[in-house]
Amino acid sequence: LWHIMKGYSHYGFNEFVILLGYKGYVIKEYFANYFLHQSDVTIDMANNQIEYHNKRAENWKITLLDTGLDSMTGSRVLAAKSYVGNEAFMLTYGDGVSNVDIGKLVEFHKKHKKICTMTTVQPEGRFGSVHISDAMEIKGFVEKPKGDNAWINAGFFVCEPEIFDYIEKGTQTVFETAPIVKLARDNQLMAYKHEGFWRPMDTLRDKNLLNKLWDNNIEVPWKVW
Repeated sequence: LWHIMKGYSHYGFNEFVILLGYKGYVIKEYFANYFLHQSDVTIDMANNQIEYHNKRAENWKITLLDTGLDSMTGSRVLAAKSYVGNEAFMLTYGDGVSNVDIGKLVEFHKKHKKICTMTTVQPEGRFGSVHISDAMEIKGFVEKPKGDNAWINAGFFVCEPEIFDYIEKGTQTVFETAPIVKLARDNQLMAYKHEGFWRPMDTLRDKNLLNKLWDNNIEVPWKVW
């Protein structure tokens, strides 16, 4: 979450609503004590006083909204309606990092004047491919080509408030099914093609790769700040 928020903040967007479910308590604790954990401190236990040194903080305003452990994605988004207000807002998942240019994404959304913009990507294939001639000779290799040339939903949405009209109330409303399908059917869903870096943290393999990139600090494509 911190990595995703740092990306948005780089482009000047510093107000967040985090839709909590799984491990919501841990996330609340993290941000509630963020200033403490990002600074050096002297604790005077006799007087119950804390002195902060080398203070580090973010220019963020965060609303931590408990949307229920079992709520689906659509219901979580709908729960944020009163906090978003009657204005356009951005929406993304909490498990994918990217170097998508948020400024250009918003600019694209404003130009087409539709209800929703979805960022799309062509993910890398998991395995390398082999070029084989008609004579069954191997002519070369391609290391992890771009899948099957299909574009997939990468999150990083921009939405107008009318999108809430497409989400039915109920804990089993899935944002990616009925609401998105209806938006597409009504010609209100536009695709922003991102050809740069994007990767989810869906599997242990993803987690290990992203942690390795970050820890080595050699190539961290999503670190735009």
